[in-house]
Amino acid sequence: MRVLVAMSGGVDSSVAAARMVDAGHDVVGVHLALSTAPGTLRTGSRGCCSKEDAGDARRVADILEIPFYVWDFADRFKEDVIDDFVESYARGETPNPCVRCNEKIKFSALSARALALGFDAVATGHYARLEDGRLRRAVDADKDQSYVLGVLTAEQLSHALFPIGDTPKPQIRQEAADRGLAVADKPDSHDICFIPSGDTRAFLGARIGIRPGAVVDAGGTKLAEHDGVHGFTIGQRKGLGIAGPGPDGLPRYVTGIDAETGTVHVGGAEDLEIHALTGERPVFTSGTAPEGPVECLVQVRAHGGLADAVAEVRDGVVDVQLRTPLRGVAPGQTMVLYRRDPDGDEVIGSATIVR
Repeated sequence: MRVLVAMSGGVDSSVAAARMVDAGHDVVGVHLALSTAPGTLRTGSRGCCSKEDAGDARRVADILEIPFYVWDFADRFKEDVIDDFVESYARGETPNPCVRCNEKIKFSALSARALALGFDAVATGHYARLEDGRLRRAVDADKDQSYVLGVLTAEQLSHALFPIGDTPKPQIRQEAADRGLAVADKPDSHDICFIPSGDTRAFLGARIGIRPGAVVDAGGTKLAEHDGVHGFTIGQRKGLGIAGPGPDGLPRYVTGIDAETGTVHVGGAEDLEIHALTGERPVFTSGTAPEGPVECLVQVRAHGGLADAVAEVRDGVVDVQLRTPLRGVAPGQTMVLYRRDPDGDEVIGSATIVR
């Protein structure tokens, strides 16, 4: 099988490429240039897509003796991921750019080009498993990335490979070391890749500008002014610009954002509890929506935010009733549904939360 491996320059995709070679596939490595002005060096675990990352990927490809290319997807990445991220925050939402990158870049634009060039599949270093076309959680629960892959269609999954999802991360690092790969001890990336400084508010402010508004409590009392709703997200506690806790002496959190009026609502922790979710733009990994109410687990963040629920699809909208409430859920987040069985690790599908 002809396999194109997306090589970020990290340990995970490097071992994924090595395993594809070991399996006897005709393998080609490709590094995605996603920045129009990539930095020369990374700073620890901050950012990615630097020239250093591209060099690391190339050196691994040389050791594996596979062809290696750098493909420029910077314009597509800016349009589909960065611009979407900024516009979503301007609307008072909280998007996940990793979800959007997988949906629009790695398993859409990249996969389409790979198939057009005669490749049979695209392999990545994601921690997830595919069994008979079914997307499942990785063996390593701490590194599981099935959540950010829950937006993939059945067609996209049919051309995807996740070679390392059956192995815990420490073993992946040891395998890389045993193979003589210099990336064995390379730090993982934890920040949004296109904001290497880690200062999301400054990044958004530079692109959205000043849009003043008010911070108000549950009674409508104005507590403070702000420069734009893009500086806030549901569940946020710090950086609200207000003095001290609420009248009850307890912390206050962002409980709602109205981008049209520029109003940020704050309240107590109990005001963050969510008992139902509505999602649009659903995607089901089987290719078809489940019929009738479905007992499931719903996850609303890449790590955490998991609850028992019952979901039902009506006219292309996913309604979810939570058996146990979740806190700090915001429009723009992705909810991923998992089948409720003894393992609870099979992805049913996903949708973008609208309320």
